[in-house]
Amino acid sequence: MEGGAKILAVDDDENILCSIKEILTSKGYMVDTVTTGNEALQKLKDNFYNLIIIDIKLPDIEGLNLFEMIKDTLPKIRKVVITGYPSMMNAIKALNLGANVYLMKPISPNKLVEVIEKELKIQRQELADLQNKVVSHVIKNDFKSG
Repeated sequence: MEGGAKILAVDDDENILCSIKEILTSKGYMVDTVTTGNEALQKLKDNFYNLIIIDIKLPDIEGLNLFEMIKDTLPKIRKVVITGYPSMMNAIKALNLGANVYLMKPISPNKLVEVIEKELKIQRQELADLQNKVVSHVIKNDFKSG
Protein backbone atom coordinates (compact mmCIF):
# COMPACT_ATOMS: atom_id res chain seq x y z
CA MET A 1 0.00 0.00 0.00
CA GLU A 2 1.14 3.53 -0.82
CA GLY A 3 -0.09 5.39 2.24
CA GLY A 4 -0.52 9.09 1.73
CA ALA A 5 -0.56 9.11 -2.06
CA LYS A 6 -2.91 11.77 -3.41
CA ILE A 7 -5.51 10.78 -5.96
CA LEU A 8 -7.98 12.89 -7.93
CA ALA A 9 -11.12 11.12 -9.17
CA VAL A 10 -13.16 12.80 -11.93
CA ASP A 11 -16.60 11.40 -12.73
CA ASP A 12 -20.03 12.97 -13.26
CA ASP A 13 -21.65 10.19 -11.20
CA GLU A 14 -21.59 11.13 -7.51
CA ASN A 15 -22.28 7.53 -6.45
CA ILE A 16 -19.22 6.27 -8.30
CA LEU A 17 -17.09 9.06 -6.80
CA CYS A 18 -18.39 8.16 -3.33
CA SER A 19 -17.48 4.51 -3.86
CA ILE A 20 -14.02 5.32 -5.23
CA LYS A 21 -13.32 7.68 -2.34
CA GLU A 22 -14.55 5.20 0.27
CA ILE A 23 -12.54 2.30 -1.19
CA LEU A 24 -9.31 4.25 -1.59
CA THR A 25 -9.42 6.22 1.67
CA SER A 26 -9.90 2.91 3.51
CA LYS A 27 -6.52 1.92 2.03
CA GLY A 28 -4.84 5.08 3.30
CA TYR A 29 -4.97 7.24 0.17
CA MET A 30 -5.96 10.89 0.18
CA VAL A 31 -8.72 11.27 -2.40
CA ASP A 32 -10.29 14.40 -3.87
CA THR A 33 -13.31 14.09 -6.12
CA VAL A 34 -14.81 16.40 -8.74
CA THR A 35 -17.68 16.02 -11.20
CA THR A 36 -16.44 18.16 -14.10
CA GLY A 37 -13.34 18.59 -16.21
CA ASN A 38 -13.06 22.26 -15.28
CA GLU A 39 -13.11 21.41 -11.57
CA ALA A 40 -10.39 18.84 -12.26
CA LEU A 41 -8.22 21.42 -14.02
CA GLN A 42 -8.59 23.79 -11.07
CA LYS A 43 -7.70 21.05 -8.56
CA LEU A 44 -4.68 20.05 -10.64
CA LYS A 45 -3.54 23.68 -10.75
CA ASP A 46 -3.83 24.08 -6.98
CA ASN A 47 -2.68 20.65 -5.73
CA PHE A 48 -0.20 17.85 -6.36
CA TYR A 49 -1.60 14.42 -7.22
CA ASN A 50 0.18 11.13 -7.76
CA LEU A 51 -2.65 9.71 -9.82
CA ILE A 52 -5.81 10.82 -11.60
CA ILE A 53 -8.85 8.70 -12.41
CA ILE A 54 -10.87 10.20 -15.28
CA ASP A 55 -14.23 9.14 -16.65
CA ILE A 56 -14.48 9.57 -20.42
CA LYS A 57 -18.01 11.04 -20.29
CA LEU A 58 -18.00 14.34 -18.39
CA PRO A 59 -20.61 17.10 -18.63
CA ASP A 60 -18.28 19.91 -19.74
CA ILE A 61 -15.05 18.48 -21.17
CA GLU A 62 -14.69 15.08 -22.79
CA GLY A 63 -12.45 13.00 -20.52
CA LEU A 64 -9.99 12.33 -23.34
CA ASN A 65 -9.74 16.06 -24.03
CA LEU A 66 -8.92 16.56 -20.37
CA PHE A 67 -6.10 14.03 -20.80
CA GLU A 68 -4.79 16.02 -23.73
CA MET A 69 -4.83 19.21 -21.64
CA ILE A 70 -2.73 17.70 -18.84
CA LYS A 71 -0.39 15.33 -20.69
CA ASP A 72 2.37 17.93 -21.24
CA THR A 73 2.00 19.89 -18.00
CA LEU A 74 1.72 16.82 -15.76
CA PRO A 75 3.65 14.06 -17.54
CA LYS A 76 4.53 12.12 -14.36
CA ILE A 77 1.00 11.83 -12.97
CA ARG A 78 -0.34 8.29 -13.42
CA LYS A 79 -3.55 8.35 -15.46
CA VAL A 80 -6.40 5.85 -15.21
CA VAL A 81 -9.36 6.06 -17.59
CA ILE A 82 -12.71 4.62 -16.53
CA THR A 83 -15.70 4.34 -18.79
CA GLY A 84 -19.14 2.85 -18.99
CA TYR A 85 -18.99 3.25 -22.79
CA PRO A 86 -15.98 1.19 -23.86
CA SER A 87 -14.82 1.30 -27.45
CA MET A 88 -11.62 0.27 -29.16
CA MET A 89 -11.29 3.79 -30.58
CA ASN A 90 -11.50 5.40 -27.12
CA ALA A 91 -9.08 2.88 -25.66
CA ILE A 92 -6.50 3.54 -28.38
CA LYS A 93 -6.95 7.31 -28.13
CA ALA A 94 -6.65 7.22 -24.32
CA LEU A 95 -3.45 5.18 -24.46
CA ASN A 96 -2.02 7.46 -27.16
CA LEU A 97 -2.74 10.45 -24.92
CA GLY A 98 -0.76 8.90 -22.10
CA ALA A 99 -3.34 6.89 -20.18
CA ASN A 100 -1.62 4.21 -18.17
CA VAL A 101 -4.73 2.08 -17.64
CA TYR A 102 -8.13 1.81 -19.36
CA LEU A 103 -10.88 0.29 -17.16
CA MET A 104 -14.51 -0.49 -17.90
CA LYS A 105 -17.31 0.15 -15.41
CA PRO A 106 -18.40 -1.39 -13.19
CA ILE A 107 -15.03 -1.78 -11.50
CA SER A 108 -14.75 -4.14 -8.57
CA PRO A 109 -13.21 -2.62 -5.42
CA ASN A 110 -10.43 -5.22 -5.50
CA LYS A 111 -9.60 -4.45 -9.13
CA LEU A 112 -9.56 -0.71 -8.43
CA VAL A 113 -7.17 -1.09 -5.49
CA GLU A 114 -4.97 -3.52 -7.45
CA VAL A 115 -4.67 -1.08 -10.38
CA ILE A 116 -4.01 1.94 -8.15
CA GLU A 117 -1.33 0.11 -6.14
CA LYS A 118 0.36 -1.13 -9.32
CA GLU A 119 0.37 2.35 -10.89
CA LEU A 120 1.77 3.99 -7.77
CA LYS A 121 4.46 1.32 -7.53
CA ILE A 122 5.46 2.09 -11.13
CA GLN A 123 5.52 5.80 -10.29
CA ARG A 124 7.75 5.20 -7.24
CA GLN A 125 10.12 3.09 -9.38
CA GLU A 126 10.29 5.78 -12.08
CA LEU A 127 11.07 8.38 -9.42
CA ALA A 128 13.79 6.18 -7.88
CA ASP A 129 15.30 5.58 -11.34
CA LEU A 130 15.31 9.32 -12.01
CA GLN A 131 16.93 10.04 -8.64
CA ASN A 132 19.61 7.43 -9.33
CA LYS A 133 20.37 9.00 -12.72
CA VAL A 134 20.69 12.45 -11.16
CA VAL A 135 22.94 11.19 -8.37
CA SER A 136 25.21 9.27 -10.74
CA HIS A 137 25.39 12.29 -13.06
CA VAL A 138 26.37 14.56 -10.15
CA ILE A 139 28.96 12.08 -8.89
CA LYS A 140 30.43 11.61 -12.38
CA ASN A 141 30.68 15.38 -12.91
CA ASP A 142 32.16 15.94 -9.44
CA PHE A 143 34.94 13.46 -10.18
CA LYS A 144 35.63 15.08 -13.56
CA SER A 145 35.99 18.53 -12.05
CA GLY A 146 37.88 17.40 -8.97
